[in-house]
Amino acid sequence: MKPKIAVTREVFQETLDRLSQHFDVSDNQTDKILTPTDLANLLHDKVGALTALTDPIDESLLLKCPRLKAVCNIAVGYNNIDVPACTKRRVMVTNTPGVLDATTADFAFALLLATARRVTEAEASLRRGEWERWKLKQFLGADVHGATLGIIGMGRIGQVVAHRSRGFDMRVIYHNRNRLDPATESAFNAGYADMETLLGTADFVLLMAPYSPATHHLIGAPQLALMKRSAIIINMARGGIVDDAALIVALKNRAIAGAGLDVYENEPQLNPEFLTLKNVVLTPHIGSSSEATRKKMAMTAAENLIAALTGGTPANLVNAPTSS
Repeated sequence: MKPKIAVTREVFQETLDRLSQHFDVSDNQTDKILTPTDLANLLHDKVGALTALTDPIDESLLLKCPRLKAVCNIAVGYNNIDVPACTKRRVMVTNTPGVLDATTADFAFALLLATARRVTEAEASLRRGEWERWKLKQFLGADVHGATLGIIGMGRIGQVVAHRSRGFDMRVIYHNRNRLDPATESAFNAGYADMETLLGTADFVLLMAPYSPATHHLIGAPQLALMKRSAIIINMARGGIVDDAALIVALKNRAIAGAGLDVYENEPQLNPEFLTLKNVVLTPHIGSSSEATRKKMAMTAAENLIAALTGGTPANLVNAPTSS
């Protein structure tokens, strides 16, 4: 008899086919959002789970699912999972780093360009039938070429963005908890700056830092006040890193020029005040959403789960002590 696993959200058929070679798979191809009770009922007799960021894996759920041995997230982030609780119960946790770096970096530039050049605002005006003639001052935006890009969180994706920025002749400054080595800085032509200097200097501030209690509301009213009135902030990281209420105030008051957001606090219930603003571009957490990349993410998570439950060590194990 094959071990029982569950896939908590809709995935590609090829992912299910791969998992079915090893496991008795319960799926959720209707993509129903599971309540904590639904999730516990689904996983109570399973040894493994393929999960998404929408699935809270916490102490309460683990108590109800004593057979669980592995939880494999289809995401780089795993703040939906209580890793210490899993480690204590010897449940392996994995994520999917690496496979989405280039795609997410592409989208960071898409969001940056759309915000700088007011693409969504201009398109909405055109669709409303408001374009009557060419005007010299129509939808004046900001140049990206030659501008200063400040990256907060210069990890894998941040470094790919820095590489992309060369095509726009941008100056790159960055802030990390730990400074990069000189060779890496040189490779990306990036200079280190403290947070205050970066915020006060950058024309575009790109957030790529991971979410944790330490980075909750990393960008709030005091930090936004340091930015230039002409500056634009782009959040590609996680909701909660930015104090959305403070950002809305800054956008309303034109304390900064604009924002491009792919993530939000309490998503998908974003603050409705965002919808009233013209100087913000909003997308629904689709930074890694190319077909090829999402398929790679799902299959990477599946391979992690197969390794975890067939005696191997998953390639992307987050809590290594559980493997012994």
